[in-house]
Amino acid sequence: MSLLRIENVDKSYGDEDVLHDVSFAMETQDVEVIVGPSGSGKSTLLRCVNRLTEIDSGAIYLNDEEIHSLDENELRRRVGMVFQDFSLFAHLTARGNITLGLREVLELPKEEAVAKADDYLDRVGLADQGDSYPAELSGGQQQRVGIARALAMDPDLLLFDEPTSALDPELIGDVLRVMNDLAEEGMTMLCVTHEMGFARSAASTVTFLDEGRIVERGPPEQLFENPEHDRTNAFLGELSGLH
Repeated sequence: MSLLRIENVDKSYGDEDVLHDVSFAMETQDVEVIVGPSGSGKSTLLRCVNRLTEIDSGAIYLNDEEIHSLDENELRRRVGMVFQDFSLFAHLTARGNITLGLREVLELPKEEAVAKADDYLDRVGLADQGDSYPAELSGGQQQRVGIARALAMDPDLLLFDEPTSALDPELIGDVLRVMNDLAEEGMTMLCVTHEMGFARSAASTVTFLDEGRIVERGPPEQLFENPEHDRTNAFLGELSGLH
């Protein structure tokens, strides 16, 4: 039984096809990295998996349960998401951002939620920042709070939507180190990223998405070293030309 199964998913906005006949499956402890040009549907696909965006047709299953059969709190508990723009609550401390879901969704007592939040802040290297507000943190620190917030819910699957794209270059490494640690620990992760070094080192599978369609999917060494499709090769060539 696959942890995540996406079957023939279509999504359009008006006349624009954003996703077309997208199908793939992930097993527990897989790290799936989705790459592709801007506007190829990568972020939309992630948002469909946790129902921030509803699909037009097809189906998405989590442990063989169709995600539309799950109530919102159950889905939020089982599928965590780390956003490109951090999406922290400015009026809450780092600790408060993490305890909110623990109290509201998991209904943990305050003391237990605080202890768990502090454990996860420590895990992402921010043990001393629990009382800091987002405005007092760097972008990299805010993103690590976002990761801690998602992890604290003990999700089955963690989604990353370009988690380093809003960061200054010198802050990217701290976030990627946390993501690499999670991959090594066996966290099941579905990641949209332009960080090809992470894709090469951490991914079990890389999917190349273009114009809403899966062009190619396979192990990173195959996709990066010996792509089967000209479009994949051209995309990777464009990336290498940027560095």
